[in-house]
Amino acid sequence: MTEYAKKIDETTVRFERLLPGPIERVWAFLTESEKRRSWLAAGPMELRVGGGVELTFRNSQLAAKDEATPEKFCKYEGMSSHGRVLACEPPRLLTFTWFEGEGKIPSEVTFELSPRDGQVLLVLTHRHLADREGMLSVAGGWHTHLGVLKARLEGVDNPPFWASIAKLEKEYSNRL
Repeated sequence: MTEYAKKIDETTVRFERLLPGPIERVWAFLTESEKRRSWLAAGPMELRVGGGVELTFRNSQLAAKDEATPEKFCKYEGMSSHGRVLACEPPRLLTFTWFEGEGKIPSEVTFELSPRDGQVLLVLTHRHLADREGMLSVAGGWHTHLGVLKARLEGVDNPPFWASIAKLEKEYSNRL
C-alpha cells in the first residue's frame, strides 16, 4: 500500500491508510467535531442522508509551534466548507459534498472503513474535482491531514504540517 494518492480518473483521487483501531474510534475521529478538529476541521455534522456538514479549517493549529503559516495559505485560515451528507452507514461509510454553494459544482468526499488484521483500513475518495490545480491541492492537503490523523490515533506528535504540504505539492505535481 502506498501513502500517495492514486489518480482514479481525471476528477478523482483515492488514498488508503491502515490506522490503529478499533473502527468505532476511527469513525469518531471522522464524525465528532472536537476529534475531527485535531486533524482536519471542526464543525457540526448531521449523520443522516441530507444532513448538513460544516467544516471550519484552522490549519495553523495543526502545525508545530515554531512552524509559521506560509503567506499563500493565510487567506484560508478560518475558511469554512458547507456540504451535505450523501451516505452514512456508521461506522463504515460516510460521503458528503465538499464546498457546496461556492458557485460551482461541489466535489464529494467518501470515507470507507473496514477492519483489517487488528487495524482499520481507511479508503478516502475525493470525486468531481474541477481541474488539475484542484486535484493537486486536494491530494497534498488530504495526504498531510491523513498524516496528522494517523499521528493522533497513534498518540505521537504531528509530522510538520506546512513543510509536508510544500513538499507534497511538488511531489504530486510530478505524480499526477
